[in-house]
Amino acid sequence: MKKKAGAEQSFCELPAATRKTEKPNICAFYKHRRDYRWKGVRDEPYKPEGSGWTKIIRRVLVGSHGETAKFHVRYFEISPGGNSSLEKHRHEHVVICIRGRGVVLTGKKKRPMTYLDTLYISPDVPHQLMNPFKEPFGFLCIVNARRARPQLLKR
Repeated sequence: MKKKAGAEQSFCELPAATRKTEKPNICAFYKHRRDYRWKGVRDEPYKPEGSGWTKIIRRVLVGSHGETAKFHVRYFEISPGGNSSLEKHRHEHVVICIRGRGVVLTGKKKRPMTYLDTLYISPDVPHQLMNPFKEPFGFLCIVNARRARPQLLKR
């Protein structure tokens, strides 16, 4: 397949001789290992501390391994009976359900989420993800790499 003149190539496609003169970057591949785990990706706490959330873990797929992407991709998993914090912030993000099902609160509206349901959350919209079901609720979250701290809210 021929590329059009002037078409951009990703860093991963550049020949080795060109890579040396370009800004260093990495290409990473994280092999899925079943049970929504990836080789080389560790479980992290949802947040360092705080209240208002429970039974949730985070796995950073893109965003803490030296990438220069302007976005981060994270996998969150909420165990049965768990929830994220109720918060709002200045950045936007996207949530894509890939395991089980859950409930998302945006503003004052609750919606069920199931496999491949996709949610865009605008800046400053109060939101919370919950799992009132008996199986884990897992989702990808795509968020700006540079982002403001969330403002925690009370119900």
